[in-house]
Amino acid sequence: MARGSLLKTLCLGVLSGSCRSVSSSSRAGFRPEKVAVVAKTTRYEFEQQRYRYAGLSEEDLKQLLAVKGSSYSGLLERHNIHTHNVEHIISSLRSEGVDVRVVKRGEYDEEVVRWADAIISAGGDGTMLLVASKVFSKDKPVVGVNTDPERSEGHLCLPVRYTRDFPEALSKLWRGEFRWVWRQRIRVHLEGTGINPAPLDLHEQQLSLEQHNQAHRISTTDSSHGKVADGISQPFLLPVRSLNEIFIGESLSSRASYYEISVDDGAWEKQKSSGLSICTGTGSKAWSYNINKLSQQSVEELLQMAKPHCGLTSPLTTELVEQITDRYNQSLVFDPQQNRMLYSIREPIVNRVFSNSRQRGFASRVCVRSRCWDACMVVDGGTSFEFNDGAIATISLSEEDQLRTVLLDN
Repeated sequence: MARGSLLKTLCLGVLSGSCRSVSSSSRAGFRPEKVAVVAKTTRYEFEQQRYRYAGLSEEDLKQLLAVKGSSYSGLLERHNIHTHNVEHIISSLRSEGVDVRVVKRGEYDEEVVRWADAIISAGGDGTMLLVASKVFSKDKPVVGVNTDPERSEGHLCLPVRYTRDFPEALSKLWRGEFRWVWRQRIRVHLEGTGINPAPLDLHEQQLSLEQHNQAHRISTTDSSHGKVADGISQPFLLPVRSLNEIFIGESLSSRASYYEISVDDGAWEKQKSSGLSICTGTGSKAWSYNINKLSQQSVEELLQMAKPHCGLTSPLTTELVEQITDRYNQSLVFDPQQNRMLYSIREPIVNRVFSNSRQRGFASRVCVRSRCWDACMVVDGGTSFEFNDGAIATISLSEEDQLRTVLLDN
């Protein structure tokens, strides 16, 4: 096929592209007896807790927020909206005779998970990720409700209209008018030297680099694992699962991350880059998407450069550029139930020492050997593990780690 025809085929093929999602029928209604509602900590609550021990009054807090350029009244308004919607969820459940247990994010633990037949995440996507991180049984459903739809996208939550009409969502669950979605999640086995398998919970913390490292040292001392292990000969399964992505990189973003990577048991390849992201189908719509997507400007400039080499004389319209851009960007997204991961090497450095055969690709297994100085492996932006020189991570999927969620029509 001539190069001009190839480009024309690409341009015309945009119109036929589509992205399909497959899920399972619920078959029967679902009516849990005990439901845990995990409510997010609002920014207003966070600021209150942050300065509680400083003895600040509410008026002092107003002035402090004003100095920082934040609106006290705005934070309080968003807090009240969230609180109202959480109360709506609770009252809707209790009116149906459901035993409800309400916990804040900081109170959410394995005991709460064991108690509940189902768990409702009351917040945004961040709260949903936190809730999912402690659920290890694929038979325990997790439902996300966006409690502040005007300020949060809530990709992992029910459609927005159910926030205000939660009884309708419950009715559909009772009648079985929904579909189950078993979302794949990533597991990590860690081995090697200088390993600290104790996790650091980053939720609700704003840590500087020094505080982050100190927190890791404290968690190491306090954990049941004791001090940092000299070496772990057998792979150790980390006590967390990733619904969105695993990110590996130096704590200082200005410092290049040095590591070796093997994809699907292939040859090891030395890499220096701004870090490595490995995502699920759920996470392919999140950070990974923004790492890899192309802008319309980039696509238009590439097509303009390609025109004289492909014999394409037709003008590039804005509509055509938009369609090709969307077609490419949508190819980065895949179904949450697909048994594969997408790895992305951010801004790879390529020279005579470091190569980069592929910057992005699908995989079922990724092994990473750290050569970093002060790096972390971060799970869903909320749990951090030290990942320095000598540590080896094997990143994979397992059917037993799937997360059971529901899909309701809008």
